[in-house]
Amino acid sequence: MPTLNEIRSTFLDFFERNDHRVVESSPLVPRNDPTLMFTNSGMVQFKNLFTGVEHRDYTRATTSQKCVRAGGKHNDLDNVGYTARHHTFFEMLGNFSFGDYFKDEAIRLAWELLTRDFGLDASRLLVTVFHTDDEAAAIWKKVAGLPDERIIRIASDDNFWSMGATGPCGPCSEVFYDHGPGIWGGPPGSAEEDGDRFIEIWNLVFMQNERLSDGTMRDLDMQSIDTGMGLERIGALLQGKHDNYDTDLMRALIEASAHVTNSDADGPGNVHHRVIADHLRSTSFLIADGVMPSNEGRGYVLRRIMRRAMRHAHLLGAKDPVMYRLVPALVAQMGQAFSELGRAQPLIEETLKLEETRFRQTLDRGLNLLDAALDDLPAGADLPGETAFKLYDTFGFPLDLTQDALREKGRGVDTEGFDSAMAEQKAKARAAWAGSGEAADQGVWFDLAERHGATDFLGYDTESAEGEILALVRDGATVSSAKTGDEVQIVLNQTPFYAEAGGQVGDSGVLRTDGARARIKDTRKVAGVFIHVAEVTEGALNAGDAAVLEVDHARRTAIRANHSATHLLHEALRRALGDHVAQRGSLNDADRLRFDFSHAKALTPDELQQVEDEVNAFIRQNAAVETRIMPPDAARDLGAQALFGEKYGDEVRVVSMGAQDGSGKGADGRTYSIELCGGTHVRRTGDIGLFTLLNDTASSAGVRRIEALTGAAALRHLGAQARRMGAIALDLKAQPEEAPGRVRALMDERRALANEVAQLRRELALAGGAGQGGGAAPEDVGGVPFLAQVLSGVSGKDLPALIDEHKARLDRGAVLLIADTGGKAAVAAGVTPDLTERVSAVDLVRAAVAELGGKGGGGRPDMAQGGGPDAGRAEAAIAAAKTLLKG
Repeated sequence: MPTLNEIRSTFLDFFERNDHRVVESSPLVPRNDPTLMFTNSGMVQFKNLFTGVEHRDYTRATTSQKCVRAGGKHNDLDNVGYTARHHTFFEMLGNFSFGDYFKDEAIRLAWELLTRDFGLDASRLLVTVFHTDDEAAAIWKKVAGLPDERIIRIASDDNFWSMGATGPCGPCSEVFYDHGPGIWGGPPGSAEEDGDRFIEIWNLVFMQNERLSDGTMRDLDMQSIDTGMGLERIGALLQGKHDNYDTDLMRALIEASAHVTNSDADGPGNVHHRVIADHLRSTSFLIADGVMPSNEGRGYVLRRIMRRAMRHAHLLGAKDPVMYRLVPALVAQMGQAFSELGRAQPLIEETLKLEETRFRQTLDRGLNLLDAALDDLPAGADLPGETAFKLYDTFGFPLDLTQDALREKGRGVDTEGFDSAMAEQKAKARAAWAGSGEAADQGVWFDLAERHGATDFLGYDTESAEGEILALVRDGATVSSAKTGDEVQIVLNQTPFYAEAGGQVGDSGVLRTDGARARIKDTRKVAGVFIHVAEVTEGALNAGDAAVLEVDHARRTAIRANHSATHLLHEALRRALGDHVAQRGSLNDADRLRFDFSHAKALTPDELQQVEDEVNAFIRQNAAVETRIMPPDAARDLGAQALFGEKYGDEVRVVSMGAQDGSGKGADGRTYSIELCGGTHVRRTGDIGLFTLLNDTASSAGVRRIEALTGAAALRHLGAQARRMGAIALDLKAQPEEAPGRVRALMDERRALANEVAQLRRELALAGGAGQGGGAAPEDVGGVPFLAQVLSGVSGKDLPALIDEHKARLDRGAVLLIADTGGKAAVAAGVTPDLTERVSAVDLVRAAVAELGGKGGGGRPDMAQGGGPDAGRAEAAIAAAKTLLKG
């Protein structure tokens, strides 16, 4: 009996032998289809090849595509565990032709694989074709020898596939297996078609038409093939089972569930084990592809699936978290085919354990409240919507979980009452917001958040994606379109653009639609809505358009490096200066990083060197940068540092990097940097490249600011410094390493010469030498010996010393000195002690300063200083001083 792993390999190997490229499964979060919550078929990753927008170096492909159907129009969640073939996660085997082969080859390959490689009994196979597709019917008859009664013509859309309301489309041909008359059911198209006798195992889509907006169709220039075969379904058939959950892979997971819950895999709780086995796959693969539990969008769907599985574990009697203990069994079954499972295993286990630990508290409380509410209701009555909303709003018990719990009791929920209570709460929230003092033009974002929900951010693991334009906003109001030259704010359902937060600036890049192009200049966020600030550079944007989004890769890379370096810098500062260091602000831009931190004094050169060396050491360590999601309290218990200015909800992203032992493998207690942070980061510390400090300055009282560069910017800076040093060394006729010593010697020589010149100028001034203006001898003014001089080549700071020397020579008298400093005047006055009762040096300075065009002046009665803007009026200033002395 072949295992599911062997069946997958047989399928892929068969098509590889037939010149198909084996293409890895794309992620569960689609990057090229904004209408999908999750990848739900094999053709999703090839959509742009079918439409001709994209071209690759192959025209034939085959995949085993991982798919999830648990949200939107493809939602199988409520049926999982209760039916034989419903799953939230499944694998879709497929082969594809992009303008290469068509119906003849597709049918031949399908028949050969089914009857030869898979060994199915040809007599048990029958097919359907679209009722007008005579060509496909003729090929089946020729290739497979099927009689007319086993080629069933179907006129409904079940046998006609469309990519959308317009665009590529074409007839289908489905292959069915007949389990025999022992099982109830009829062939497709009959009244008994919903029975289990005839089971569809493969669907071949012949993409041959294009549907136009008026409903007419034309032949496509490039006719293609898209097929899909569920691995679980064909696996059950090849293993002789009628139930997908009886296949080897699912059975292994069911038995693992039975083991950890200490219960019987086939006993009364078998449905619970089936739910757990299915949900284990979907939750693990979603986490591996970057989806984390949250209260919005994809994260909310993941949380619903996780908590549904956890409730079924609870019903099996599990008292402690068990889901995380099942991950090794899943990795053992599927890790070889999907290596991302093994790589993400620690993250998957930790996320499941934390979520289940928290949920068990909610579950116990919610179920008790639910039982109490049911006791007050008549038998068989539905739970009032208000009660269901209270469970949701006050106690965190989701509506779908309430519905699932009541389903087993044969009861329902008044969903209209629930919706009404939800609407009332939103109205109250809006009223509270309106009174909070927020700007009036912010109201449009509140409206959009209420209408469309939060924007789904894809940018942690991609820089390009497709999104649907939900709204265009200009001047605080929504508009239906924007034309070339318009400045507009764009809201999308999902985006790879990071919105400014936590010190990291918003992304920029390009948005394109079929008819327009816009430059995204910035990205911001209000009420969970990402706002793309844009300029339309070509064509016209319209609300409802599908858009291709591309983040500026070079800019994002630089921002990411600066942000990760900020984390390393924070820890290096703590180690160099002490645990009092805490972030007080930051800026992570493309050209540099800025980090404000609590510290009372400037860093010494040795401290700066220690910090820079330590950051670069951990960059060279090239350790993986790991991200985990957990409650804030659990993160802080690990020692995570909360970043200044960041707001934290029920879950936080914990970013860790570096290992203290130098291994590059951080573990609890040995991780170098652990921060609570919602920003984007490098994958490995080595991606930062290089770190260099620019300066350390005071930001405010008790807060220092460091600016630094990383990567290419740091290299450019250091290169420019080296070139400048080389130029200085060349001028000094010295080697670069000798230049600092030579410069210090020159500076010492310059200071000595400057002091010598200053001393000579003072002596010249005292002697009344050439160029010093005025005489050096005092004159009697109002009975006071008065010496006044206008000096050049003397600075204002030299005047007090000259005043003191003149006073000593005079023995008794007053002195006024005015220095011409390039057109401006510095003034000083001095009075010997025996005359300060009669005349004050302050009064002399103020009288002179007023004539020089200045104001004020001050000092002591025996020594005062001032200045003015007009040295040309020095003589008038001296005359004013004399007038004062004359009284």
